[in-house]
Amino acid sequence: MRHLVLGLAAALAATLPASAQDINAQQALDDLRALTTDEMDGRRTGTQGAADARAYISERFFLSGLMAFGETWEQAFTYTPRRSAEELQGINLVGYHAGTGGNENGPVIVVTAHYDHLGNCGGQICNGADDNASGVAAMIAVAEALRDNPPEHTIIFAALDAEENGLNGARALVADLPVDQSRVVLNINLDMLAINAENELPAAGAFHFPFLRDHIDAIDVAAPTHVIQGYDSPEWGPNGDWTYSSDHAAFHDAGIPWIYYGVDFHEHYHQPTDEFEVVQQDFFLSNAQTVLNAVVYFDENLDTVAEELAAQRAAAPEVESGHVSDDGRFIKPGME
Repeated sequence: MRHLVLGLAAALAATLPASAQDINAQQALDDLRALTTDEMDGRRTGTQGAADARAYISERFFLSGLMAFGETWEQAFTYTPRRSAEELQGINLVGYHAGTGGNENGPVIVVTAHYDHLGNCGGQICNGADDNASGVAAMIAVAEALRDNPPEHTIIFAALDAEENGLNGARALVADLPVDQSRVVLNINLDMLAINAENELPAAGAFHFPFLRDHIDAIDVAAPTHVIQGYDSPEWGPNGDWTYSSDHAAFHDAGIPWIYYGVDFHEHYHQPTDEFEVVQQDFFLSNAQTVLNAVVYFDENLDTVAEELAAQRAAAPEVESGHVSDDGRFIKPGME
């Protein structure tokens, strides 16, 4: 079976369009498979499976040439789940590629993907291949591609914990960013990149930050992916407005522009069937390549984005309030 997967990956890689930079398709699939093994037991926050996932991601961060902001990529945080008084610990992994442009105080991109999942679901392991091993594997693929093609601006990569129970890792990251928050002008959040029957990949965010719309349209999209904009405004209905559905919500509440790349719900969402075997490998790889193209594009145009953000803030400085309960805890949609 492994030889079959290797051959398929090589064939799929050959179908990806030419780019200034390309993902390592085989490695991306290997990473996705590794993060979904039963040995990681669904990567639930606070478990041995989550620790095993962190160890794997840390090794891949190292091999991708990412630097740490301290002695380790690990950034621990505490949080209290909704409807609980118990204080728990989560651990984010945060690394970066330093910009080559010479501006130490210049604008920064933060790429995020949560590595935690549900653990066991009704006595079965929920391995979360699409949700969200796919986003983590794609993020690592982007980081690896930039290792030998360093960006002009600093790009931070964060594998976030405790997303499933309230976006806690993202909130901790934004509350204690390793650079001055004023420098962060874009978050690209990756959450579910591997399953969609129509090969549609929503890119949300431009409703709140309209200057992003033309930029998103200008990014090269790898086949067979079809990028659609939306899922970010009230017109999509209560289940279709994803402004607060994943880790980009923490950036949104801080007034930081974001783009959320992630597929619509499907039959395997939060089910034990969300396994590597149901992943659409060609779609996942084209999505990872599209995300790389997006990161490269925004790196090349980040000074313009910073100017556009400053103009929007000057015209409308207030940011809408988030989904926060009476006790001040964040409410992820579906957790009310």
